[in-house]
This record gives sequence, structure tokens and C-alpha cells, in this order.
Amino acid sequence: MVVSEQLDAFFTEKMKDYPTQRSFLVPMLLYTQDELGYLSDEAIAYVAQKVNLDELEIRNVISYYSMLTTKPRGRYNVQVCRNICCMLRGSDEIGAHVKQRLGIAHKGTTADGMFSFEEVECIGACGWAPAMQVNYDFHENLTAGRVDEILDQYRSKSSL
Repeated sequence: MVVSEQLDAFFTEKMKDYPTQRSFLVPMLLYTQDELGYLSDEAIAYVAQKVNLDELEIRNVISYYSMLTTKPRGRYNVQVCRNICCMLRGSDEIGAHVKQRLGIAHKGTTADGMFSFEEVECIGACGWAPAMQVNYDFHENLTAGRVDEILDQYRSKSSL
């Protein structure tokens, strides 16, 4: 089995709460990715079978959402918003600072596998721009100094 027995059982039970199996697709992909680290070909086939869709349909959904990936990422995926509100408030500088601080480019991963970085179009935090998301945590009203503090906090979590 691609996912753990516990996750498979959770999916089977949870899908009963949705009007169609397809309605649970994005949460299922997120849970699967959280368990595996990314959505492998085997994981995509498993999900497609579970929700009775073609693998191509699953891949189309994955390609639409920036939080889903078919390639391994770092333990912490740093996404800096580049949409107009964030850009007007300095997201280009924030993105450049993150790349310099981590020593990686867009869609890169640090050599130690700790961080990945990507620029994304919108994370829905326009009122608190510039903003970034690290995994599922939002960070707003960023400055270079605040970014350093945030990255240091994630790095120290890993050493515990």
C-alpha cells in the first residue's frame, strides 16, 4: 500500500461525509503529500483509484495548486507571494532575501533538505503584505529581519 493503513482507513471513513468522492480530492492529496513528502506516481495512482478518477484528472488538479507537488521538497517549503499587493509592499526584496539567505533559487531545495523555496502568485494575505507561507503557516508584514527570525525558528525546530 502506498499510504499507511491508518491514512487509508481515514480516507475511506471521511469520504462518506462528502457528496461525491471527488469532493474530497484536494484534502486527500494534501494528507497523502503530508505523509509521503510529495505526490509520487504511485500515490497519484492510489488516489485516482480511491476516488474513481483518471490519473490525468488527478495530475491536472495537482498542477493547479501550488501547495501540491510531484517532486520532493525540503522539510519546510517557503512560498513568497508575488501578487500585486505583496509586490507593491516589497515581496520582490523579500523573495531575493530568502533566496540569498537559503542559497537556493526558485523551486530549489537546500543541500541539507531543510528548506525549499518558491515564488507563488497569491496566498490570500493581501491586507498584510508582503507575505509568505511556510508549509501551512502564514507570515505577514515581512521585513528581511523578520524573515531571518522566522527561518531561524524553523531551523531550530528541526534540531529538537
